[in-house]
Amino acid sequence: MTNLLIRDPFLAAPFRLMDELMRSTGNGNRVTGFTPLVDVHETVDEYLVKVDLPGVKADDVNVEVNDSVLSISGSRVADETGQAQLVERPYGSFVRTLTLPQGVDSDSIEAGYQDGVLELRIPKPAERKPKKITIGGDGKKAIEK
Repeated sequence: MTNLLIRDPFLAAPFRLMDELMRSTGNGNRVTGFTPLVDVHETVDEYLVKVDLPGVKADDVNVEVNDSVLSISGSRVADETGQAQLVERPYGSFVRTLTLPQGVDSDSIEAGYQDGVLELRIPKPAERKPKKITIGGDGKKAIEK
């Protein structure tokens, strides 16, 4: 099973989790961006991607595919109730990007959002099988150039 995961383009070197780290510190050492945690699981038919986005509204999340790159971006708004005494929860913008395997039909990707977890179901591309070409015999001429 390990060999399959290594050869699989979604989980091997071509599948790179290209994180665009949007983290910076502003006034008061507040984090003004974050990188959400991502899990990728593989089944026989699909890849299941789960992204932890606690405190982020579904309307504040964008999912796009461009040239085989899946981008998940958005923002979490800071809670400005009273004077902050301790701020550990990051807020601000985030971006996570995943390179999809060649042949994935981006129109068939499904997304759901529940309890602060974005779930993407990415169907695996159909395996490309060699096409058998029969050679005619009985009196058929060779192709002339």
